[in-house]
Order: sequence, then C-alpha cells, then structure tokens
Amino acid sequence: MFAEPTVAPVATGRRERNKQRMKARIFSAALSLFAEKGFEQTKVDDITERADVARGTFFNHFQHKEELVTTWSSQRQLRFEEKLRQGTPTNDDLRVALGRCMAALVEINEEEEPGLNRVMLTSWVRAGLPITEPPRTAEVFADVIRAGVAEGRIRSGVDPVQVGHLLRDAYLGVLFRWCRGDLKGEGLATELQRIVDFLLPSIVSDGSIADDTK
Repeated sequence: MFAEPTVAPVATGRRERNKQRMKARIFSAALSLFAEKGFEQTKVDDITERADVARGTFFNHFQHKEELVTTWSSQRQLRFEEKLRQGTPTNDDLRVALGRCMAALVEINEEEEPGLNRVMLTSWVRAGLPITEPPRTAEVFADVIRAGVAEGRIRSGVDPVQVGHLLRDAYLGVLFRWCRGDLKGEGLATELQRIVDFLLPSIVSDGSIADDTK
C-alpha cells in the first residue's frame, strides 16, 4: 500500500480536502506505475490515465514528474518522525534509543511495495536530493547523541552532529546494498543494528559501555 501525502492540520475546508484527495490519488497512481515500469519509463500521460484525471489536473498539483520524488522523500521522513513519536519509552539506554531509530527506518522501507525502494532511491539520487535536502534523519540521530552527552553516557568531546551524519551515511549505504540484494540473507534490521553495536564502544563513556551494549 502506498502512503498518501500528509494533510496539513489547517486544511479543513471541503475544497482543500478534495484537493488533497486528488493529489493523493495522483501520487498513489504514480508510485504504482514507478514500481511496475520504472521512473524513467513512466510518462505523465501514463500517470493521468492510471489516476483517471486530465493532464492539466496533474500539473495543478505537481510542477513536473520529478516533484513526485521529492514528495516521496518527504513522506518517508514524516512517517519516520511519526513512528518515533508513537509510544516513545523513557530512560532508554543508547543502544535501545539508536536501535529504535533504526527499527523505524526498517519499517518504512519494508512497508513499500517490492521494487519501489530501488526505483525511487535511484531517482532520489539522480535528482541530487541527498545533497540538497536537509539531513533530517541525521538530526534525529544527533538528538539521541545529545541526550547521551547531557546524561554523561557519552564521552566528552564527541560531536553529536558528526555522529548523526555518520549514522545517516551508514544507514543509506546499507539501504542501497539491501535494495541491490547484497545483504545475502541478512535482514535490513540485523545489519543496521550491527552498525549501532559497532559504533557504541567508540563513543560511550567508560561507565556506560557495559550497560549500553547488553
């Protein structure tokens, strides 16, 4: 099932709700076609035919086909942040806190239709979005590290921003390999948890490492 574009809280009028439903309809039709045919092979006319809308209606909601990639990326980030807000436990040790972030990322990827991740990630990279988009996933990781610093669980001198970027970069590398089928039986979750376990000993304070790696 494809995720629909998020509805802004202020959008309460009937006209705006209809507009959002139409945008979600076009977006869903586009993703289904990308999964079937690929991004480059899918034309705007294919999308409008699948969504059963006029060509002009498409351009009322998206300036060009590439904007669908931006929407896809934004939706994934919103879903990631929402998963972290749901049932967030307190007093997590670092391994659990970082593992929960990785688990949320795994869920987002495994919820996608088979084959869609590879198509959309390829288009995301070709569009240059890994460079131009704000690194919000890295910021989420950095917040976890900042909390660890404040609690004395992480060694002084560790830069939360740098660690956040390292975790994001490692996540993307594993994600690309997973999409290519290079993990050889290892699941995405297992490989991402290994990253957490590998990194922790280099950043936790001497008194925290025993607790954080249980």
